[in-house]
Amino acid sequence: MSDPQKTLTASEISEAIPAGWQHEGEQITARFATGDFGTGLALVDRIGASAEEANHHPDLTLTYSEVTVALSSHDVGGITSRDIELARAITEHAAALGVSPGEG
Repeated sequence: MSDPQKTLTASEISEAIPAGWQHEGEQITARFATGDFGTGLALVDRIGASAEEANHHPDLTLTYSEVTVALSSHDVGGITSRDIELARAITEHAAALGVSPGEG
């Protein structure tokens, strides 16, 4: 799973995807029930910093009480190790804020 340009198989994704994330077509998604806007905004800020560092940017939706994240490597038309690595970082950021994917 080391080639960041290689799309992963469904089996590889299933083995590597962080808990609480779902594989939906050509993307992986997670919903974080943050409970309030401030926590959601803090999570989005942390996600943004990791995304910039990785030069790999998710689709984010911030509402009053949750953040939804969708990851896909659009340049290769599927899910790659870049998506899995960023999903893991996002999950760690959420945990630091006391939030888990799929809560709510």
